[in-house]
Order: sequence, then C-alpha cells, then structure tokens
Amino acid sequence: MASSSDSSCYTVVFESTAEYPSPAELRAGLEKGSDEVKIDTLRKIIVSTINGNPQPTLMMPIIQFVMPSRNKQLKKLLHFIGSNAIRNDLQHPNEYIRGASLRFLQKIAKDAELLEPLIPTCRACLEHRHSYVRKNAVFALYSIYREFENLIPDAAELMYTFLIAESDSSCKRNAFVFLAHCSMPKAVEYIISIYDSIGTLDEALQMSIIEIIRLDCKSDSAHRPRYIRCIFELLNASSHAVKYEAATTLTTLTQKPAAVKAAASCFITLVIKESDNNVKLIVLDRLDNLRAKHDHVLDGLIMDVLQVLSSADMEVRRKAIGIVLSMTSTRNVEEVVLFLKKQLQKTQEADFEKAPEYRQLLIQSIHVTAVKFSEVAASVVHALMEFLGDSNNPSALDVVAFVREVVEKFPHLRATICEKLISTLSEIKSGKVFRGVLWILGEYVESIADIQSAMREIRKVIGEIPILASEQRLLDEAGGNADEEEEKEKPKEGGGSKPKVLADGTYATESAYTSTALILGGDFFTGAVLAAALTKLVLRFDDISQDKVSSNTLRAEAMLMMTSIIRVGQSKFVTVQIDEDSNERIMNCIQTLSELEALPAVHEVFLEDTKMAFSKMLGAQEKRASEKKEAETTKEVAIQVDDLLSFRQFSKKTADDAIDYDEDVGRATGSGEIQEDFMSNLSRISQLTGFSDPIYAEAYVKMNGFDILLDVLLVNQTGNTLQNLCLDFATLGDLKIVERPTVYTIAPHGFQSIKATIKVSSTETGVIFGSILWEGPNMSEACVILNDIHIDIMDYIKPAYCNEAQFRSMWTEFEWENRVNVNNPMSDPREYLKHVMKATNMSCLTPEGATSGECDFLSANMYARSLFGEDALANLSVERTEAGTITGHVRIRSKTQGIALSLGDRITMAQKDSKPLTL
Repeated sequence: MASSSDSSCYTVVFESTAEYPSPAELRAGLEKGSDEVKIDTLRKIIVSTINGNPQPTLMMPIIQFVMPSRNKQLKKLLHFIGSNAIRNDLQHPNEYIRGASLRFLQKIAKDAELLEPLIPTCRACLEHRHSYVRKNAVFALYSIYREFENLIPDAAELMYTFLIAESDSSCKRNAFVFLAHCSMPKAVEYIISIYDSIGTLDEALQMSIIEIIRLDCKSDSAHRPRYIRCIFELLNASSHAVKYEAATTLTTLTQKPAAVKAAASCFITLVIKESDNNVKLIVLDRLDNLRAKHDHVLDGLIMDVLQVLSSADMEVRRKAIGIVLSMTSTRNVEEVVLFLKKQLQKTQEADFEKAPEYRQLLIQSIHVTAVKFSEVAASVVHALMEFLGDSNNPSALDVVAFVREVVEKFPHLRATICEKLISTLSEIKSGKVFRGVLWILGEYVESIADIQSAMREIRKVIGEIPILASEQRLLDEAGGNADEEEEKEKPKEGGGSKPKVLADGTYATESAYTSTALILGGDFFTGAVLAAALTKLVLRFDDISQDKVSSNTLRAEAMLMMTSIIRVGQSKFVTVQIDEDSNERIMNCIQTLSELEALPAVHEVFLEDTKMAFSKMLGAQEKRASEKKEAETTKEVAIQVDDLLSFRQFSKKTADDAIDYDEDVGRATGSGEIQEDFMSNLSRISQLTGFSDPIYAEAYVKMNGFDILLDVLLVNQTGNTLQNLCLDFATLGDLKIVERPTVYTIAPHGFQSIKATIKVSSTETGVIFGSILWEGPNMSEACVILNDIHIDIMDYIKPAYCNEAQFRSMWTEFEWENRVNVNNPMSDPREYLKHVMKATNMSCLTPEGATSGECDFLSANMYARSLFGEDALANLSVERTEAGTITGHVRIRSKTQGIALSLGDRITMAQKDSKPLTL
C-alpha cells in the first residue's frame, strides 16, 4: 500500500472564488502591470489551471507581454505553464495528439528545466497501445538524451528492454538507432541475439543494422567474421536499398576476391532490375570505383555488365560501355566483340529504340577495342564497313575513322580493307564519308590491280564524263520531252537516268547516289579530295608499273575527271560556283600530272608527307590519352611537415580503406572541387560600404562547391547602440539565398560577424546586392545600401577534353553563340592562345603539332566543363597583321546563354592585359 500511495499524489491548492479575478482583469494585469503584478497574475493562472480551470484565452497575452520579459522569475513561471500544457497533451487520450506532442518535443529539446518534468510522461508513452505514439516517444527520448544524458541515465537498458518486447518494425528501428547511439556494445549484443533472423527483418531496421556493423568494424571488432556472413545474406534481400548498402559495406569489411565479386554481382543485378536511371548511374559509378581498386578481379563478370546495355537510356549504356572497355582483356576480348557485333545488328531493326545513337556508341566501342587488341581487328573491320552506306552520318563517319586507323596500324590488313572499300564506294551517301574513303584509297592502295580496280570504281561512281556535256544533254532531252512529262511523272522501280529538276531549278540525274550529285550540289571540297586521291593513285601506279601506255592512259583519265569537275563548277548546272580554294587545289593536281617527269619532288609530297602527317596525329592522340590516364591515376596530396607517417605494411583493412564516406559527401556537395590558397582568399574580400558610413561592412566570399558562403564583418563606427540591425541580401541570376540572417544589436564601436549561404544552380555570372537596416537613438530607422558582389564564373569552370567528333556534334547542337572580336597588341598568336586559355580555364583540343611552327595565323578549338556538367566550346581564329598586332575573333558556344556571355566577358577583360601570360 505504501508504494501505491507514493506513486499517486494529488495536489489541490485552495482557490477562493470570491477573490479570484475575472479573465479581463487577468488580461489587464498581463498587459499593463509591472513585473511584480505579472508574477502574481501568472501564479493565479497556474493555480487555476492545476485546479482544473484552464484559461485558454490568455495564451496570446502571455506570449505578447510576458515572454519578452527578462525577469528570471517570470521565465520560470512561463516554463511551468509551457511544461504543464505539453504534459497534458502527452497524456491526451487521442494517439495523434500524443504523437504530435512527442514530435514537437523533439524540436524543443534544448532546455533541461523544461524537459525534466516531462520525462516520466515520455517514458510512459513507450507502453502506449498505438505504435505511432511509441515510435515518436523513442525519438523524443533520443532527442533529450543527445542534449542531456544525465536526464535518462538508464537509456541503454530502457531501449534494450523495449527492443526485446517490441513487435512493430518502425518502433524497433527507432529504438535500435537510439540504442546504438547511447551504447554500442548493447547494440552489438542485440544484433548477435537476432543474428539468425536478420534476413527477415524490415528494410529500415536492416539498413540500421548495416550502418552499425560498418561503424563497429572501424574498431577491431571480434564479430567481423559473423558480420561478413550476415552481409553476404543481405545481398539477397528483397529491398534494392538494402542490397546496395550491403554490397557497399561488404567491400569495407573484407578485400577478398570472393567478397569483391559478390558485391560487384549485386551491383550489376541492381542496375539491371532497377527502373530509375539515376539509381542505375549511381550504382554504375560505385561498380566502376570497385573495378578501379580491384584490377582484373572482376574481369569474369564482364558479360554480366554487358547485359546492362538492355537499358533504353543512352547515359546508362555509355557508362556501362566505359566499364566494359576498361575490363576487357585478351582473355575475354573475343566474347565482348561478338556481343557488340550482335548488338550492332539489332540496331538495324526498325523498332529498335534510339538506334542511331546506340549504333554510333557501339561503333566507337568496337573501334577502341580493335585498336587495343589487334587479334580482333580483322574480324570486326569488315563487319563495320557494312555501315559505310548508313544514312546516319555520324555512324558512318565513325566507321571511316576506325578504318583509317586500322589500315595505318595493321599493314597486313590493308589489301583486304582496300578491296572492301572499293566495292562499297557506290553505296556511300555522305560527302564526308566519301572524302574519308577516297583519302584511304589514295594513301593505302598499293598493288597495280587494286589501283586499276579503284580507278574503275571511281569512274563508275562519278558517272558519265565529261559531266558538263552529260548534264547539257540531259537538259536538252528534258526540254524535248516536255510535252510528255505528265505521263512520265510516275516513279519507276530501278535506277534509270531520268532527268530531275532540283530545288534551285537545275537538272541532275537520280540514277544512283553519285559524287556528281555532291558536286552539282556545291560540295567542291569532295571534288578536291577526289582530285588528290586520283593524283596519288596515278603517281603510285607510275612508280610501280613499267607499262607506260597504261600509266599514260590512267593519267589522262584522271586529268579528264579533274577538268570535268572544274568546268561543271563554273557552269550553270551547279547550285553555287566552285570556290577558289577547291579550284586551285584541283589545278595543282592537274599540273602535277601534266608535269609528271619534270617534278619528281612532288611525288614525295603526295605519297609520303600526307601519310606521315596522319601517323604523327595518331601518335599525338595516343600521347594525350596516356597523359590523361596517368593524370587520373596520379593524385597529388599535400602533406604537412608535422603530419603522421602512415606505413602501409602496418595498416589494417578497416572500414575506411575501401570507401571514404566523408570524401563521398564532399564530392556530393562539391566541396572537394575548390582549392584555394591564402592569396586567393585575400582577393575575395569585397568592401560593401564606405569608411565614412555609420556601419563599415566587408565580406569574404568563399566558394564551397555549389554553395557561396558570405562571411560579413560589420563595424559600428558610431557612439550609439544599433538595435534591430538586419542584413538583407537579394540576388540576380541563378542564385538562391538559403537562409535569412537574424536581427542583431551592436554596441558602440562594436563588431558583428554574420554568415549567409547562397545556393548556386548553374554556371552563370550572378550578382548579390543588399542593404543594412537598423534602429538608432529614439527608434529612428536608418539604411545603408551595399555595393554589389559579382560572382566569378571561373570558380565553376574546369578544363576538359573531348574528341573531334564530339566537339563538332556539340558545336552543331548548341544554339547560343557569342562572338568576341580580337584586337590585341601581342605579336605571337600562340601566346595569345595561352592567354585566352588562362583567362577562361579552357583546354586546347587542337594537337600541339598543328599549332607549332612559324605562321601568321592560328585556328584552335577549346573546351571546358562546369561543375554542373555544362559544356562550353570555343573556336579561336586569329592572324598577325603587318603592324605586328593580332586580329580575329573568338566564337563561344554553349547550351545556355549565361556561360557564353560570361566567357565572352572574361575574354574581353583579358584583352585589356596585353602582357603574355605563362601557364
């Protein structure tokens, strides 16, 4: 009985109804009374509330007139009122009100005096019949424990007992998180107690268990073998999130090949089964990191990775192909190439999704593989040449680039490749592809029979010669049969030589897609390439053949074709007249053939120099690729003189060896991208107000990845106290203020440091502006307008590299262009190129050999990428004038207008500094 009476104690304070004031009188005491009157009024309100007579109408007067007071006794009475109201809600019969009150308690768990009387009620909520109340009670106690451990001294035992008896999964998860925070040994003990049933638990609890396992293994845990078996079991969980966390954690617990393969297989399964493309890309990144750290261990899973290509998203396919190419070795290259060839055949099906883009990706992948592994080059080159006549121009161009590199690197394949190219000349539909094939034939056709075969096929593709006479005859026939046109308008199957009126009114044949159609359409660059190829074939035939009659016949035929191109280019049958460059190039070829014996030095120019230039270009590409790979594998780490020495032989394989979670967070927020030195920090200080203003303000602007941190220093230069001071910022551009600064009070000649965070969403030049508001003596308001802060785009632009095809594709796709005229006193075009690269943080894509040597003009392509994945392209075309200055222009293209304009502004500003910069 004693214990029962002790547990229940009720207090009733005598309250005289005759003397008790009315609510109006209580309100007046709160609004107009002194601190002593307010204390007396609050006591009466508390007594009335305890006796069961609440005063809900007085809540707002208490908030308005009592809370701002600094009287400590009033504050204590306020705690009584607030604590009592919360305690009543924590005992409310409605479970939603109880749960909401417990959630509210988590937000205000900062005052020990307010929380202490509520703890027994919170503990009682752990036994409530409804799970909503119990799970919120756990986290309410957790919030209190994090701030004041002494208020719940038995937290570990309380949560362990609760876990054993609890059946609801969400309650168990919350309690387990609490238990792990207050007592890791107890959490480990609980994991061991439910070890056999972990695979059947709820997803949230499994995730928490994985996290605790990872944390426990940071120390030398004795349970590591059991943990590894547990994680292996969770690799087969039904939840994708659990499988991902289990695979990630497994690689931190052990580095054995079996575990690494199991984790990689789990990642691959997730990519195949997951529907969200963003998740696929994240998992593929993790798989790529795993492959980089465990070279050749995962090579056996390469065919499984290839199954990811079944995804319809091109980014996922591109990422998967990149991983496959890095895993390809001599042991599996044949299987990989066979799979890629099958996928290439599937892209020809009519209903295949995104077939042109996917076909181009496959061709590029086969290209890389065949060049790297010569044993498969012969098996794929002929298969790829079937796509030379592809209507998708980029795919056919990739095939030409591949064939051109193969014939240079593998001489034993030249004869068969050239035979195949000769037979496919009539199927080519693109001028660029036609030019590429003609160049290959001109450089690498070496036997007499092949030269004669190539000449016959080229003659067949060109059509009837002379072209001008042929077109005139067709025009005359078309005029003579004008009366019968209506009967002949119906299309006929097969390729006849029926005249066709082009869009500009000229006539052309539609028998087959010939080079004549290209020339009539104004593509005289193809005609110039054709002339160069014919010249090379004739020169080589003359060198290796003793038959002068055949040589002269071949030479005359080639000169006839070239002359025909020039004549038709100057006639009325073409859309545009032949340009001067093409005309001069073709005339040089004609002159070379006409003076065959007189100029033997020209033979070397045509037959050796051009091939040597291509070999140098391939060598430069390989050098750049090796430098890029070396740069990716070599990491520069700045080590201080007093840092601890780390001996790798003595270190243990702890959880942080495989995956650095802090580094992951840094990469996710972008904080690891920005590196600054002391001088750079000093240059980022901006003066916001003048020295004569009442408040002096300056800001340090720090770039932290995708955030801008403003550290503002305010100095009160007056002899008055500045109250209710507010620093208000606003932005222009893709900038967003994360949080508004609070109100401050600054003493006379005092200082105040204020921090503000601004979120950046794109690479555009932004402007931050604002003002300072405060109240001076006699509550008079004052304001100072701040100077603008301009955000430098260069903090988000990084040099990057892409190949020529990617550059041209993006150049065609991007719609925003900014043209900056160049007029600079520098005398060296190369120095000006370095000057622009330094000012814009862009890399030069033009090979170094193309920009070397003495020349008065320079054209170069530049490329950069922002932290947000935005691409920026630039083309510089300049020449040196007779006065020694540089003139020309820089064209900048990007997807967004902001980058193009911002980079243009940077170049304009850089032109003002005429001194050459060294990189």
